[in-house]
Amino acid sequence: MAVSVSRDLTVQVLEDVNAVKLTDTQQALRAAIQRGEPKSLGVSQVMLGLMVMSYSIPLHLTHITEVVNLGVPWWSGLTFITAGVVAIILDKHCTMKILRVCLIASGVSTVLSVVAVIIYSVDMSRNPGSPCVVTSYGPCDEEHYATMLSRGLKSSLLLFTLTQTVISAIVCFLLFRQRRSFGQYSSLHQAAPLTPTTITAPDFY
Repeated sequence: MAVSVSRDLTVQVLEDVNAVKLTDTQQALRAAIQRGEPKSLGVSQVMLGLMVMSYSIPLHLTHITEVVNLGVPWWSGLTFITAGVVAIILDKHCTMKILRVCLIASGVSTVLSVVAVIIYSVDMSRNPGSPCVVTSYGPCDEEHYATMLSRGLKSSLLLFTLTQTVISAIVCFLLFRQRRSFGQYSSLHQAAPLTPTTITAPDFY
């Protein structure tokens, strides 16, 4: 903080150069992050998480497989929603602390998405669709329709999870690049005065 004293004993507090640089860097960080549109990506993650969890509900009414036993749609969907909410918060409150939290959440979401994709793929290969057996009540038995419904739902969940993997990977890449660029400014959330302040000495006469 620079201080100047004039001849009439007026004390003027000048702008702090470091504070100005810090604020400019904070604004640059916000602009850089908003160019990546974290809010849009966060909303997409939340919507995908909700869709994964809602699409998994009918799986409990069909043939129970490893996907249902391990609860893959539920923990993966909750992870997607959490990562999306943190990304939306980052868009509103752009600080290095929230950036690191968002980076960690997106990284975890990416890893768990890959794990979920593997589980879906293995489950679908181990549980093929039941062949159509003609019965007196219709062209195929109930087992055929149940397995076909289960595979259809798992295919949709696999597609949603692949999309989430791509989105989380993009968010991780963008945030990691910004963290490397602005990582030295660890206290960007601290505000500093930008305008000069004038203090007039009291009149002793």
